[in-house]
This record gives sequence, C-alpha cells and structure tokens, in this order.
Amino acid sequence: MAWALRDVPWGEIRDGTLKPVVVLETADEKPLVRQGPYQGPYAQYNQFPPQLIDAVLSIEDRRFMDHFGIDLRGVARAFLRNFEAGAIVEGGSTITQQFIKLQYLDSDRTIKRKIQELVIAVWLEWKLGKKEILTRYLNSAYLGAGATGMPAAARIYFNKDISALNLAESAMLAGLLRAPSQWNPIDNFKGARQRSSVVLDAMAANGKITASEAEAVKATFAKLNPTTPTPRSGSWFADWISPKASEIAGPSPGSTTVRTTLVPRLQQIAERVVTKALEREGKAAGASQAALVAMTPDGAVVAMVGGRDYKASQFNRAVTAMRQPGSTFKLFVYYAALKAGLTLSDRVLDAPITIDGWSPENSGGRYYGWVTLAEAFARSLNAATVALAEEVGLDNVIAAARELGIDAPLANTPSLALGTSEVSLLDLTSAYASVHRGKAPVNPWGIIDFQAAGQPKAFRVGSQAVPSVDLSAHQSDLLGLLQLVVERGTGRAADPGVFAAGKTGTSQNNRDAWFVGFTEPLVAGVWVGNDDDTPMNGVTGGALPARIWRDFMQEAMSEPAPNGAGSTGAIIDGQDAPQSCNITACSRSYRSFRPSDCTYQPYSGGRRLCEK
Repeated sequence: MAWALRDVPWGEIRDGTLKPVVVLETADEKPLVRQGPYQGPYAQYNQFPPQLIDAVLSIEDRRFMDHFGIDLRGVARAFLRNFEAGAIVEGGSTITQQFIKLQYLDSDRTIKRKIQELVIAVWLEWKLGKKEILTRYLNSAYLGAGATGMPAAARIYFNKDISALNLAESAMLAGLLRAPSQWNPIDNFKGARQRSSVVLDAMAANGKITASEAEAVKATFAKLNPTTPTPRSGSWFADWISPKASEIAGPSPGSTTVRTTLVPRLQQIAERVVTKALEREGKAAGASQAALVAMTPDGAVVAMVGGRDYKASQFNRAVTAMRQPGSTFKLFVYYAALKAGLTLSDRVLDAPITIDGWSPENSGGRYYGWVTLAEAFARSLNAATVALAEEVGLDNVIAAARELGIDAPLANTPSLALGTSEVSLLDLTSAYASVHRGKAPVNPWGIIDFQAAGQPKAFRVGSQAVPSVDLSAHQSDLLGLLQLVVERGTGRAADPGVFAAGKTGTSQNNRDAWFVGFTEPLVAGVWVGNDDDTPMNGVTGGALPARIWRDFMQEAMSEPAPNGAGSTGAIIDGQDAPQSCNITACSRSYRSFRPSDCTYQPYSGGRRLCEK
C-alpha cells in the first residue's frame, strides 16, 4: 500500500491549501481575468444556517455524522441498487471522499487513486473532525455560474449572505452539488426547482423537516435575485477557457499566468457588431439573441460572443447551445458526394421528393429540375440536396461530418441532409475551418502558453490535436462551392469585398439562422435566434446573420492586428519561444504528471521534464 501513498500531499491536505489563482491574459499579454471563479469570504461552520447543513447531508451523505469517512452501509446499498438496475444509478462516496476528490486527487479510476482516497478519508476524519471537513467542503464545492463555495453561490443566485438563506434557497443550493452546470438556476430554473423537490423529499425522509413543511416550500420555491459580484471579471471566452486553464494550473500553490488566443481588438469588434445589429434589426426581426465566434484556420479562437449581453446572461450560445444548423449542414452532404466520385458539374434532380412520408420543400416553393451540384449548393436547394444525400448514402454523409470534426449526435434520417440534428456554433465553425486549412479535424483551442509562479520559463500549449484527414483532393471544389454562395448564391449579403466563402443556414420555421464562412485570415460563424426556440419573423441565414458576419469581417480586416495577434503569429516564435508542453499526451502517459512545470515523477530520481 505504501507505493500508492508515496505522492499524497499530506501537508497540503492538513493545512487546507487553497487552489491556485489562474491569471488569464489576452494574446498580447494584457489582463483578461485576474480572478478565478468567484469564491467569496470563507465561512465558518456556525455561519452556515442549520437548514443548509441538513439539506446537504440529507441529499449527499445522510450518515455523515456517524461514519468514519467511509460509509460501508452506503457502499453496500449503492452496490445493490446498481446491480438491480444493471447500471450505475447511485454512488457510495461520502462527503469526506467527495472533498478529497474535489481538492486533492485527480479523477483517474485506478486502484492507486482509490487506495489514496480511502486512506486519506480515514486520516482526514481523525485529523480534522466532522465540522472542519464539512466547513471546507461547503466553502470549496463548485455550484455553477462561476460560484465556488456556498457563500459565493448565496451571493450570486440570491444576493444574500450565507447566514440569511431560507429553507427553499438552502434546498436549491444543496441540489446543485451533484451537477452544478446542469441545474444552474440562472440558465435552468425549471431543472433547479425539480432538483430542489428531490432535496426537500430527502430532508423529510431524513427527519429534518416534516412532509407538510416540504410541500409548503415546494409551493413557493426560491426566488432568484442574481447578481455578479464586482470583483469577478468575466466573459464568455474566459468562462469557456477557464476549466482548461485550471487543469493546466493543477494543484500547485500560487498563481499561474495563462496567455490565451483572445485578441482584444477583434473581440471588441465582434461585441460591437452583434450589439448594433440586434439593436437595429432585432425587434422587427423577432430575434432576441445572437452569437459569434471567430478563429484562425488552425482553430485558435480570437473572439467569442455568446449572446446579447454577458451581464444579463452568462449562458454561452456560441459553445453550449445546441441548435439545428439548417443548410450550413449541406457542406457535409456535398463533401460526401465529392468523396463518392461525383463532380461539381454532375447533375442532380431538383424536384418534389417524398421519403417515408416526408416531403422537403425548397424555400419559395420553386423547383429547378436537373441542376449541377454547384448550382444546387449555391441556391441551397433542399429537394436536390436530399436527393443527393440519398444517392451517396446517409451513412457516408455522417462519416463526412465526422471527418470534418462534428462530434454531436447525428440522426440517420433523410432530414439530416437539411440540418435537423443539433450542433454548436463553435463546432460548426471549426468544421468550416477544416475546409479552409485543407486538413481535418480542426479542434478549437484557446491557450498559447502558461507560466506558473516561481517557474523560470513559460511552456507553450497551442493546439493539442494533430489533423488526421488530408482534404487536398477535394479542397478546391469545396472552396469553390462556398465561394459561389457568397458571389452568386444565398450568401450575397455576406460579401465583404474581398475573398470570402461560406454558407447560409435556416432551420424550420425560421427558428435559427446562420452564416458560417471564412476570409483569408479568419474563419467565423454567426447564429441568430431566440432562447425559447420561438420562430423569428422570416429571418434567414442570408439576411441578418450574413450582415453581421460581413460587418465583422470588414472591420476586422480594415487594419492588421498588432504584433501578429489574431493569427498563429501570436504564438511566440524565435529563440525566446517557450518549450512546448503537450498537456494531453503527458497526462495520459504519466499519472504523476504536473502541468504547472510540465514534469513527471519517474520511479527513481527527481522529477523530469515531459518531452512528448
């Protein structure tokens, strides 16, 4: 057992060392975010209201005060339930074990890590006691919306001190512990209410409240009063990249400076054109939200706008929202056709078609008969595209989408050809970047390099993916199709006056409108719609999204980005370039890998630099 416990940070665990602060910088080394997730003041045990403690213990570990860090009865109960269900439906971890995993151990499911967890749990109970363990857990658990710890969550969701929480609010916060992103009440209030009901029922079953008290609280529930604390400086991009930055920082004490790919000038342009477009046309168009993401052809994200107003809603519509891409998905149909040996001059029949009772229609109801593949794509003809997808096979269409980097679930149904399977704007834009680059997939990335406090040098991160598909055989044809859309097809409103290629997309009943494409230096995608999925007033991808895309590209290219920022030149080159650290490969190869200095612990001797 000694081998498993050799690298346990006993002193750090005993002293309660806080996680390091991650300092995010822009590509030109300007401050982006100088605070990590909002943590708020550290609360002592007697500052937590009794009903909050009762709620947490009832839903997470009702025997917490009785066991010695490991709940053997709970483990047995979980085993039986999982055996009966034939799947993992219940865990047996105690709050002590959860706290250890949260603060000190990685998530690897190995025998070594499990031994460490069990031994540390018993040791920690003996060393600290129940109240101190629970106090540390409640101060350090992540609870969504950037809130780390119950005091921060009480402020962000209810604008209250932790001691002022009532029973309904306590139940809601306790319910977030299991899945804070899924049940974050700001973005999913309905889900948070349902989870609160589960917590209240657990409290009643645990004898902490009566069944009538539980029902009374369910009838009212907690009312949100969301606020973003002044010390927290956030953005959609920072929220997106922070988990990766924290992973790089690891458990090392002190701060880690992480230089990102964000280019302030391009970010300001993106925010400005989105805001102006919605203010100018949004109300008449029936469109309340828009998102924009821009990247270099190799996937370095230089600008990200996740909605109309970050202060009003931190929900990232560029990354998290899954929406129907409409005709932007046709790129994959025509790529599959080219792979099958068809050419752009080959013809496909654009005429009414019915498959299993489903009859797609062209926009405007007009059909053009036999048309070339190039014309069908430029005009975004639905009937012709469905016929083409049937000819090349839906399995091949799905395979083509996968090659270009689409990982979302894709339904093998005829309507797939018209973009009825949901994707994110970030992934769709990355797929178009693959065409521009001529290699696939292009994975979006956002960290250039990092340097931990006390370390003499920085380590370069960059893209961690190596494209595995060569598109050179079909790249010129795909570029031609996308360029034709802007020159003579449905995307004429996107024409910025220089080389541009892209595709419009509109989902059923105008619920989503897209334009995704690229100029020589930049790839960008734009989505317009409503959070509640209500239809817009006839908005198509060739209208408002195309104009937003054009305005962004024209202003972005009006002057060169300073010091090469906004291109792969933002990564330091020359003699002073930092040594690369392949975080992904190193962490997979060495369990003892430490990202902050890119080292691992060999079986003998001191730590060594990972050079994979």
